Amino acid sequence: MHILQVSPRVPFPLHDGGAIGIYNITKGLLEAGHRVTMLALNTPKHHQPADVLAHLGPHFRLVTVDVDTRLRPLRALANLLLPARQVLGVTTRLPYNVERFVSPAVARRLTELLHAEPFDIVQFEGSFVVWYAGYLSLMERQQAQPNGPALPPLVVRAHNVEYRIWETLAQGERNPLKKWYFQHLARRMKSFERWSLHRVDAVAAITPEDIARLQALGCPVPLALVPAAVELGAFQPDLAARPRSHTAFMIGSLNWLPNLEGLEWLLREVWPAVHAELPELELHVAGSHPPAHLTSRPPGQHNVFIHGFVDSAAAFMRQYELMLVPLLSGGGMRIKIIEGMAAGKAILSTALGAEGVAAHDGRDLLLRDGAAAWQQALRDYYHGRLPVAALGAAAAQTAADTYANARVTQRFEALYAQALAARGA
Repeated sequence: MHILQVSPRVPFPLHDGGAIGIYNITKGLLEAGHRVTMLALNTPKHHQPADVLAHLGPHFRLVTVDVDTRLRPLRALANLLLPARQVLGVTTRLPYNVERFVSPAVARRLTELLHAEPFDIVQFEGSFVVWYAGYLSLMERQQAQPNGPALPPLVVRAHNVEYRIWETLAQGERNPLKKWYFQHLARRMKSFERWSLHRVDAVAAITPEDIARLQALGCPVPLALVPAAVELGAFQPDLAARPRSHTAFMIGSLNWLPNLEGLEWLLREVWPAVHAELPELELHVAGSHPPAHLTSRPPGQHNVFIHGFVDSAAAFMRQYELMLVPLLSGGGMRIKIIEGMAAGKAILSTALGAEGVAAHDGRDLLLRDGAAAWQQALRDYYHGRLPVAALGAAAAQTAADTYANARVTQRFEALYAQALAARGA
């Protein structure tokens, strides 16, 4: 098949879960023998040269359109206060975090590609570009001709159910104004995501919990569970390299609000008592864009080390023993937790942090909620009462059985077949 993949960014370099999630889909499809054309918004935050993905080979083509998605306070205020309006003929009240990705230049380039050559599937990578599915559906209805070319099936990959992220952030927010704004975004996002489900032919959801949420929104099209994928080769456990004992670590982009919220909870509610009792236990934190209040603290204060951005997540993970996932809000599936499993790491997570992961408490990882339970788990780890090696080995096996890229690609192919059948192709 020839697949047109519409992406909110150029998914490279592979420094965060967003890039990794999209890149692994592309790579898996190519390795399965398909052709992929990617139309990517080239944003200021993630701007890349046109040849950055040339290593993917001759069956891949990258088409980019420069789009300025930077936050603009006046536009955000107008979005908040003004009523619904038409954008390129499509009437909908877009959340501001989606509106930033709507571009006439992208719409024109998408239309040109579809007119220039046949595609079997158009896949939209997440909620920030699924608006273009509504645009294509409108164009198809307005320009329908008895013998004209039909639009190929439109599939959306729901990397997250976005409204749920803002709902959970609002629940944990103490500032009344920010709480109100997060609630507003959640409502607007929920309405938009409900609207978008009626503009596509199939949906690939990343977790069973997200499938339930999308069903509750009234999803009228085939809905399949297609989990996150991982390139196992990059994260194979290195049996010759022993991690340092009495070390815990966290890794994830620190400009993503749920990651930062979880880390700050860990440092505020969990770590002080643990450090007072176990002063040799170390916490190592890696992630791009750490805020100034974290980087300004003296290195090693209370045995907390903020490493910031690291070139290799796998190399960072191999140095330390216990992986921490202290998420309190969010949705979808954390790519880093799958990578940690593939690396054979023992993982301590909140229940929400491991949402959708095909693992079981006490077998592949540890699930604990609340500061007291986390403190006890860290004590048990420090005193050797946790089966670290057994947890890591089980996690690595689960990652190989469930999240290998080839297995995930097969699920996409099955969903594509459903969408093509529904369209009568």
